[in-house]
Amino acid sequence: MHHHKFFGDETERHKWQDPESILLDIGLKSSLTFVDVGCGEGFFAIPAARIVGRKGKVYALDYDEEVITVLEEKAAKEGLANLRTRVGAAEEIVFCKACADIVFFSIVLHDFNDVTKVLANARRMLKHNGHLVDLDWKKKPMHTGPPLSIRFSERYAANLIKEAGFKIEQTKEALPYHYIIIARPLALSVTRED
Repeated sequence: MHHHKFFGDETERHKWQDPESILLDIGLKSSLTFVDVGCGEGFFAIPAARIVGRKGKVYALDYDEEVITVLEEKAAKEGLANLRTRVGAAEEIVFCKACADIVFFSIVLHDFNDVTKVLANARRMLKHNGHLVDLDWKKKPMHTGPPLSIRFSERYAANLIKEAGFKIEQTKEALPYHYIIIARPLALSVTRED
């Protein structure tokens, strides 16, 4: 995975992406459990830990030990005791079963070796009424971000998410460079579609 290469520093990234407003917009609030898969240095995990507060939990996962160390230092500096980190592959790690209100992917879905497995793990972590949120790069030419060839279009990402057993509830723009897909897990029992 190579997602943290495309941002420059976080100050620059804040000019075009406001993590707090995105998190509030997707329904994050006090006392919820939030899982940040491919968290990098915590651009979303740190504000998420602030938002969910002492009664909430944030689980943050990245394959890169260095970025997890940076994230842990930031959390310690702010006294955010509600944040748990893991170093490892998203294909292999499930923090907890049916515990998460939101499982969040921030511009990383195209980076995984086995997206299907990563989405299946997300589904295992989500409560039955929880939400998967995919914030990703639009598949359009632009001066920043990963190469166009590796980006997932909104339709392609939505199809992967549907195939993994989710119902898409909403897709919207996250200006200027991204889209957001919000989905919920379908009930595991087979239900008849009316």
